[in-house]
Amino acid sequence: MAKPVIEAQVRAVLPFNNGRAVFIGNDEKVFVIYVDESVGSAISMFINKTPKERPLTHDLMGHLMKALGAKVERVIINDLKSETYFARLIISAENELFEKKLIELDGRPSDCLALAIQQGAPIYVSREVWDEVEDRSDVLKQLEENEPPAEGESEE
Repeated sequence: MAKPVIEAQVRAVLPFNNGRAVFIGNDEKVFVIYVDESVGSAISMFINKTPKERPLTHDLMGHLMKALGAKVERVIINDLKSETYFARLIISAENELFEKKLIELDGRPSDCLALAIQQGAPIYVSREVWDEVEDRSDVLKQLEENEPPAEGESEE
């Protein structure tokens, strides 16, 4: 039986220590996933549609999927254990006989989020995780009001 899910979006990606804080949520709630600098930067570039001189890792993954007739259908942040998030990348693929199949892969939420944003796929959070995370809407609002946008990020 499938777990109930909540649709969410990446609301902001902000610098934090040696990485980035990715704020995920909707009008009801926002929570934070801390990611390393390189993936946080990739997420920001996809959000802002920043042109790149050459393809980065997530670009290569996206090009590879497209070449194989696959695309990201959705991402589900499906578990939280000891402050570590887990995610599933749901990919649809079609072979040369036009047979379609869904492929579910475990992945780091940061990589899954980057690919979902790159391909315009929806992001979901399992109800179980959603109910467990602390609402950080107030922190995001305060940071947005007090901080100038990071280099390469637009004000929205």
